[in-house]
Amino acid sequence: QVQVRESGPGLVRPSETLSLTCTVSGGTLTTSYYTWSWFRQAPGQDMEWIGAIAYDGMTVYSPSLKSRASITRDTSKNQYSLKLNSVTPEDSAVYYCGRRTWPADVRAWKEYDPRGQGTQVTVPG
Repeated sequence: QVQVRESGPGLVRPSETLSLTCTVSGGTLTTSYYTWSWFRQAPGQDMEWIGAIAYDGMTVYSPSLKSRASITRDTSKNQYSLKLNSVTPEDSAVYYCGRRTWPADVRAWKEYDPRGQGTQVTVPG
């Protein structure tokens, strides 16, 4: 059974870079045909797709975050990571990782299986 778990600092200072890691167990990042995404949800807001990295290493990003986000992977550790630079308090949210089939609508969080439990990131104002 494939499982994913998010990890990273819970507090990031304004203007710094948010760095999170998703650790995958029970499966591999290179298995065809899957994609691995990052999402976030701020209080009172809808789930927001940030970006994805596919089994072949191709990346795609939300247009609204493309200029600040970067998703990479370490296949030797079976981990993929998110970096979001120049953070502001508006980037405070619970961040999630998950896997779904590829190609598909990567923005559909409910179609992801497995889905992580999420990790809170706060950027103080």
